[in-house]
Amino acid sequence: MVHWKDTSSLTPLRAAGFAVSAALLASMLSIPQPALAQSAQTTRQSTGMTTPRPAAGATTSTAEADDPLFQPTDGTASTDPNAPIGDDTTAQQTTTQATTGQPVSDETTGSILDEDMMRLNTREAPIDERLPARKPEPNIATEETPGIRIGTFVLRPTVTQSINGETKRDGGTKTSRTFLETDMLTTLTSDWALHQLTVTTEGAWQKNIGGTGEEQPDFKINGDLRLDLPQDTTAHLTTGYHFYREDTDDPNALQDADKQSDVQQFDVGASIERDFGILRGSTGLELSRTIYSDATLSDGTTVSLSDRDQTSGTLRGRIGYELSPALIPFIEASIGKTVYDETADAQGYRRSGQSYGAKAGVEIDMGEKLRGEVGVGYEIATFDDDRLSDIDAAVIDANLLWSPLRGTDVNFGLQTSIQPSTTAGESGYVSHALTTTIAHQLRDNLTGTVLGGITLRDYPSDSSTSDETVYTTSAGLTWNINRYLDLTSTIGYELTSRKEGSDSQQWRAGVGLKLKR
Repeated sequence: MVHWKDTSSLTPLRAAGFAVSAALLASMLSIPQPALAQSAQTTRQSTGMTTPRPAAGATTSTAEADDPLFQPTDGTASTDPNAPIGDDTTAQQTTTQATTGQPVSDETTGSILDEDMMRLNTREAPIDERLPARKPEPNIATEETPGIRIGTFVLRPTVTQSINGETKRDGGTKTSRTFLETDMLTTLTSDWALHQLTVTTEGAWQKNIGGTGEEQPDFKINGDLRLDLPQDTTAHLTTGYHFYREDTDDPNALQDADKQSDVQQFDVGASIERDFGILRGSTGLELSRTIYSDATLSDGTTVSLSDRDQTSGTLRGRIGYELSPALIPFIEASIGKTVYDETADAQGYRRSGQSYGAKAGVEIDMGEKLRGEVGVGYEIATFDDDRLSDIDAAVIDANLLWSPLRGTDVNFGLQTSIQPSTTAGESGYVSHALTTTIAHQLRDNLTGTVLGGITLRDYPSDSSTSDETVYTTSAGLTWNINRYLDLTSTIGYELTSRKEGSDSQQWRAGVGLKLKR
């Protein structure tokens, strides 16, 4: 008995040798025995196979030993010299099985070639099997600044210094000024494992250096503490402060005032949101306190506006149904109360009152491509004074952020609100504001921004004040010199169109440097 050497794998070279051997043996079946014997011996030598040697203790005759086609007699192999000779691997399988008593695997002996090697038309990769998308190379100029670490917080300050020119035309009056403006934006964010505190500060300070015109300072600070509670519950505690000067084009501003009133607004709120499986519920309470300072007329006389000081509160509730993580329809209801410090204003009207609202809409979250919400509903405001008529309006609110392609962002906003009036006998008006902002990255370090907006101030049909429409548009370029410095330029136009009375226009242009950290 003899033992063949087992191989655990079949190399391509040996596989090719076996294929050649099989072809030669098939062609030799029709030739004489001597030639067949010589061919078999040649085949063994070409494939690197050795002639089996008898095991220890086995006896063979000299003729048998000299015969290259000799096979030992073990009860399974044929001893007939005229019998057809098959593939050498078949003899190998027979001998090995007789020796060990176990069936021999095709993978071990290599009698069956790999399927892919026997095929002329080998497998091809699927058409839809593509390489992963290549990530864009990082752009140092547009990356977020590292900020300043303060304990467990990260502070990111931004300061912009610009020089601007402004021209206003109101009826037959025209004013122009040149001024310096300093804008500040600071974000303080916590770096906690649980919960998060975010404090945002914005401000603008103006100083006239030529011409005449009213300076318009503005400052606001907002804080938001997010609490991550158990059972898919999230709570928010918010607070804010806003200081600004009332715009001359505001319907409640005093006419012919040299300096409009300074307004201070204090806000505080709390909300909680929880998921109930496919349902999502939230409720929140917001309180706001507004204080007005005295206004100064062109002749130097001051006018007290303390009768406009007020405190208001709004309670909201919302229930949403999660069709999918990207689509959540909802219904929302709200109730509000406004209380003025003085029971009656300077004209003797009691302007305290209530407000009610309801709307239905859908929240959308498709990642970077599209997210926001759209809602439609109804809102009404009532007043304690019977001489002031109720104001009601159909509400259409929307706030969507759309990115049609990489480097382009479109922000679409639509807001409906009821604004009170200070005119004697007037309840107020309904404001419909539509704004659109498009930001496009022209180059790696150059971004263009275009803004457009329309605000319709719709007074009740029995009002003595005519409706107004405000059109705004502006364009700007930001050049990222490096990660910490930008060069900015803007130009804008605003038109206030009135059904009755003269229109007003405003042009503004400026250039500045923005320092980031």
